[in-house]
Amino acid sequence: MRSTNFRFEEVEPPGRLKATGSNRNAMSDFFPNLDTQYPESFGADAMIIALIGPDEDRRSAAVIALAGTRGTDVREFSFYPPGLDDVPRLLEQHYDAFIIDLDSNPEYALELVESICAKSQATVMVYSSKADPDLLVRCMRAGAREFLTMPFSKVTMAEALVRASARKPAPKADKKAGGKLLVFLGAKGGSGVTTLACNFAVALAQDSGQSTLLIDLDLPLGDAALNLGIVAEYSTVNALQDSSRLDGSFLSKLLTKHSSGLSVLAAPGKFSQFEISNQAVDKLLTVARQEFDNVVVDMGSRLDLTGTVLFKDAFTIYLITQAAITELRNSNRLISQFFNSGGPKLEIVLNRYGPRSLGVADEHITKALTRPATWKIPNDYAAVRQMQNTATPLALTDSPISRLIRQMARSVCGEPAAPPKKKGFSLFGG
Repeated sequence: MRSTNFRFEEVEPPGRLKATGSNRNAMSDFFPNLDTQYPESFGADAMIIALIGPDEDRRSAAVIALAGTRGTDVREFSFYPPGLDDVPRLLEQHYDAFIIDLDSNPEYALELVESICAKSQATVMVYSSKADPDLLVRCMRAGAREFLTMPFSKVTMAEALVRASARKPAPKADKKAGGKLLVFLGAKGGSGVTTLACNFAVALAQDSGQSTLLIDLDLPLGDAALNLGIVAEYSTVNALQDSSRLDGSFLSKLLTKHSSGLSVLAAPGKFSQFEISNQAVDKLLTVARQEFDNVVVDMGSRLDLTGTVLFKDAFTIYLITQAAITELRNSNRLISQFFNSGGPKLEIVLNRYGPRSLGVADEHITKALTRPATWKIPNDYAAVRQMQNTATPLALTDSPISRLIRQMARSVCGEPAAPPKKKGFSLFGG
């Protein structure tokens, strides 16, 4: 069977390897509990298997062993894929398992195992004529799940296929509706969008009990990761550059997990001159909403993304502004342009608010915004500076700011605001 014009896919974390066949006892020190017994009559249920073995004699021996199992459809390949770039086309056939000859070219075979494990959830098995402990460990690290040694036993082959069949993922039910899209937009740079978006996302992840993702679209200089104290290996740019092959599995590999349970798709750590297309942004947000209950987006003060689903499908857009002339003027223009004709739900967040902010009275603020502010975040410079210096989200502490941010998050879930803490008893009152 011949297959060409493939492409390379990203690496998936390796799984647990089981040593089977004549090497079972030799490998027991490395992998205990390998003695689970399966009846010889067991076989895989409707398993489609790719058998890749350049050596005809060894491949034929594998075919004979596979013939003893029921419900299998074996496709033989008499050669390795010509290059690692060729692997994805092979994966398009949706094999349930791959059985790969190690001995014909051990180094390339290991690279092939790792490449197949990049995207596919199929079980990868390898076979060899010798039980080499070092090679076994290398196979495990590459992602192989079974190490078969020759001569093959029909029983051990059946056992391996039963385990492979058990690993087949159940088909995902289509979600009737995507997760909530919650967008943070600044009326002006420096309004505090990232601080509020990060803390809101942390509070939502903790209080809602729902899966929550924060996407930093304030490119190229977004600093959500810095605010949260995390180091991300991949970034929003990686997702947007490869949007044509973006799906839930690929997205999951780009994310970084915060200790609060929040998933984060961070902006790149280095300056990246990358032109964002609306189509790529739409694809990213569509996939994200299929995978998460809540998707929080920090878009900074970018207005070039107003033609995307950020404005079309948002559950809520939080317009972050301050009680300063420039911010209020910008807010007025944004509201008039995007939110006066039945657009997405708008909630105005007045950040760094004080009763007499910059000498602007509340009635003048409301008039400038054409409506009252939904949320008024108190001005606490010391608390925000402490958060930035320690990378500890405000939402994980107790302060007037954190309590209001948590109230914002709870409102998304339709939950009432948390009751204020009762003061402790004091002999001196107060």
